Amino acid sequence: MADRPRIGFVGVGLMGHGMAKNIVEAGYPLTVLAHRNREPVEDLKTRGAKEAASVAELAAASDVIFLCLPGSPQVEATVAAILAGELQGKTIIDTSTSNPVSTRALAERCGEAGATFIDAPLSRTPKEAWEGTLDTMVGASEAEFERVRPLLETWAGKVVRVGETGAGHTMKLLNNFVSLGYASIYSEALAIGAKNGIDAATFHGVIGGGRMDCGFYQTFMQYVVGRDRDAHKFTLRNAHKDMRYVVSLANESGIASHVSSTVKNGLATAESLGRGDDFLPMLSDVVAELNGVRRDGGTDH
Repeated sequence: MADRPRIGFVGVGLMGHGMAKNIVEAGYPLTVLAHRNREPVEDLKTRGAKEAASVAELAAASDVIFLCLPGSPQVEATVAAILAGELQGKTIIDTSTSNPVSTRALAERCGEAGATFIDAPLSRTPKEAWEGTLDTMVGASEAEFERVRPLLETWAGKVVRVGETGAGHTMKLLNNFVSLGYASIYSEALAIGAKNGIDAATFHGVIGGGRMDCGFYQTFMQYVVGRDRDAHKFTLRNAHKDMRYVVSLANESGIASHVSSTVKNGLATAESLGRGDDFLPMLSDVVAELNGVRRDGGTDH
């Protein structure tokens, strides 16, 4: 155990808590950052983790630093704090859903300081984070990927190198674009159906189990039909943020963003209505309400 790298973890929230739990239980020395939400920090301390009072203190105590943060602004601020100290030989692994443009710039800055920056964003849910069966798509050189792979495998069941630094976040945005696009389609289809005598249960009875069924569809409809609020715990605010990144990347690439902009605008509308903290399947409620559709399948005239 003594030769294992010391791990720092910034962002022990819904996803990070389970990931950090699996790291420390795999025998890696772990330091986590103090946070206003004490529950995950205290839980990890009972499992053997230490707590740092600042990013600088955490960085000084770590060889590899994981970031699991809301987005690029928070990642950039945290990396700036890390760069203020000695970074030679250290590795930063950003598991957040970040803007690839920012990721590539941070990798360059870290390289100049003698450190390695790797992007390894996540797919799946907090349940899989806790179980250690997340998916991760990694942007790194082949050599760096092989070096950190055993560490990633403490919390991921599927680890795929998708290219050089920045490619992980690019692939993650494409993945989220597809899923958030489906969420938008489901929501509009349900509203159209409700206006024309097809309720959500009937819709689900036809689509469920057919060629258009998938895990994402199932958790979405677990809320729509079963009203399970915790079936898919990904906020509309985060979804909107991800789609802003997708549209920004499309624009930078010279790609017409007809569909991605439409999906982004729908999520922007939901957040502007004060629904940013609602979970993604609740987009169906927003679209229904905007179209005069009641939850019982009736319509307002």
